[in-house]
Amino acid sequence: MSTVSPVSAARRREVVDALRRGTVPQSGLDLFAVGLDRFSAALDDDLATVVRGGAAFHAIRGEYGSGKTFFARWLAERAKRAGLATAEIQISETETPLHKLETVYRRLTERLTTATHPPSALRAVIDSWFFTLEEEVLDTGEIDEDADALGTAVNALMEQRLADVARTTPAFAAALRGYHQARAAGDAPTAEALIAWLGGQKSVASAARRFAGVRGDLDHFAALGFLQGLLTVLRDGGQPGLLVVLDEIETLQRVRSDVREKALNALRQLLDEIDAGRFPGLFLVITGTPAFYDGQQGIQRLAPLAQRLATDFSTDPRFDSPRAVQLRLPGFDLARLGELGRTIRDLYAQQASHPERIAHAVDDEYIAQLATAVTGGLGGNVGVAPRLFLRKLVADVLDRVDEFEDFDPRRHYALTVSATELSEVERNAAAASADDIELDLP
Repeated sequence: MSTVSPVSAARRREVVDALRRGTVPQSGLDLFAVGLDRFSAALDDDLATVVRGGAAFHAIRGEYGSGKTFFARWLAERAKRAGLATAEIQISETETPLHKLETVYRRLTERLTTATHPPSALRAVIDSWFFTLEEEVLDTGEIDEDADALGTAVNALMEQRLADVARTTPAFAAALRGYHQARAAGDAPTAEALIAWLGGQKSVASAARRFAGVRGDLDHFAALGFLQGLLTVLRDGGQPGLLVVLDEIETLQRVRSDVREKALNALRQLLDEIDAGRFPGLFLVITGTPAFYDGQQGIQRLAPLAQRLATDFSTDPRFDSPRAVQLRLPGFDLARLGELGRTIRDLYAQQASHPERIAHAVDDEYIAQLATAVTGGLGGNVGVAPRLFLRKLVADVLDRVDEFEDFDPRRHYALTVSATELSEVERNAAAASADDIELDLP
């Protein structure tokens, strides 16, 4: 068996448990990120640029099942290690339409996370910011810890830091001021309501809004101003930037043409603002299928946007630049699927009660056979096989080998792929029938 570096029991368990359920782990993706090393150096350079106050953008390109979501979460882990906050947003026609930036911003704050705070980390981020401001004021030695004097000085420093934002979105600064005052006064309901309002939530109590001197709900035009304010708060509070992933953006191809055009224009506007330097500390990533980037129902429908994302993929994928605007994910072949399986087997063995049985019964040859069988059950489509393959490997093979001394996967396990356990993409790839497909491994 190959070897993997020892990892903590908690990280190992989180990864293995998620794969057993057939889901993408929320962390620990670096432990089995097969084939992504070629992107690491360029993306780390982008993260360093963001940490220094710059901005970055990439469009991730790959077919269904090529690992776009996995790539985005792998990048998010690297971003957190660099000190950034992250937010992953699933674009959808009903839940998060891209043309309504106020909804996108609301989802962003709901899914905002840092290395130390799970979603939603908005209140923790804002509290950290105020704490930092208070420390800066006290460090001057000009203000003692008298509550009134300290509060006044912090408000003055807050206005100074938010000056650029307040010129375009004064409501953001007003709500922060109101939150600080409500918290100082021990008015928890008002403070909670204003945090919700800063997060773009609807139907915030009118009394809280009057207290802060703000009106109405966040709208499309103010959303980018609120994003600018959030980046300022993050930077001054200890997070030098924010990675935002807009996942499954190809769903725009299925909406009405007028809605699609509004959404594409919103994306163009966002990219223009990034290029203009409005969002220092923002790393924006979108994911989509080749059809979305190349077809007339996607990016090509808006010429200025298509020009910004244009990338030449006429050469061999081996020569794709990891610094390009669009990054093409190579997808899986059987060799890479086998490598992934061996990596997970070795990771599992670190926590197994009987690692010697794992080494003997689940050798490299068996993993290659299992990979071939799972791929065959999905019509030979290797690209959509990783999720199901890893679930079968962990739950049906490795668990049984570890638990039962006389279990031999070559003699006692016939791969069964049921339609009920497949995702929509996997069902479309699967051979033929809604009935179970039974394949005897060699």
